[in-house]
Amino acid sequence: MKGLLVGVAAAALVATVCPAQAPKCDLVAGWTQQGSARAYEASNLFEYMDGNAEGYLLYGFVAMHGVTCVHGGDSILIDVSEFADADSAYGMFSANRDARLPAEALGAGSQVTPRRVIFTKGTFYAEMAASPDKDHTPALRAFSAALEKLMPGSTAVPAALAWFPADGQKSARLIPESVLGLRLLKRGYVAEYEFGKAFVVQESSADEAAAVMDKLRARFGQTGDPLQLTDRYLGRLCFIRKGPYIVGYANVAEGHDPAALASVLAARLPQ
Repeated sequence: MKGLLVGVAAAALVATVCPAQAPKCDLVAGWTQQGSARAYEASNLFEYMDGNAEGYLLYGFVAMHGVTCVHGGDSILIDVSEFADADSAYGMFSANRDARLPAEALGAGSQVTPRRVIFTKGTFYAEMAASPDKDHTPALRAFSAALEKLMPGSTAVPAALAWFPADGQKSARLIPESVLGLRLLKRGYVAEYEFGKAFVVQESSADEAAAVMDKLRARFGQTGDPLQLTDRYLGRLCFIRKGPYIVGYANVAEGHDPAALASVLAARLPQ
């Protein structure tokens, strides 16, 4: 009876692993698996990624499943990581994409190069690396399209990205800790512009945000609301609180008003 219960429990555990979490080489005809499938969680990811594991853990990494597929003399390594929420998965994608190259419409965001594909959908972030050094684009596109169809979750980008003005924006992404290099700003979004950096940090409540603003005033030795100052490292900057949000601009170039920019950004946030 005990053995039967153990078997049932094991079967239930396997059933919870969806195809997106455990990619298969037969997603594309002619490809076969090389070696054993990979499975890691937060406690042992360093065994696979060594120094790179910390970056995944910062974004709320939950688990990874992977496989290496071969066809003739070509190989493609496929890893699918699950994160605590969709914003974190998209943040992992944004942190790894090359901002100089265009994104593509696969999942909530993707980027394809001759030897590499990364994309995100829902709480999942997938990455593929091909070898040897040649153009593997057709196979990479075939695998990524097949895998994306199996992934649960939304293809919508994080709602926070729409808060930032699009005009002149170079990039926008989730910063998992120490926004602007300030430990007081634990987690938030930052958008890069030619004239400075816009940021939005959401606290758990309006009272929590007010408390953080008080700490920022103490940290910079300044008063005022909005809090506007010039810092050695962050340049001309401004902080504004709106409900549970702390928003503003840093490293603002001459000819631009940090307070005016921050006010426009604050007006775009939810009430």
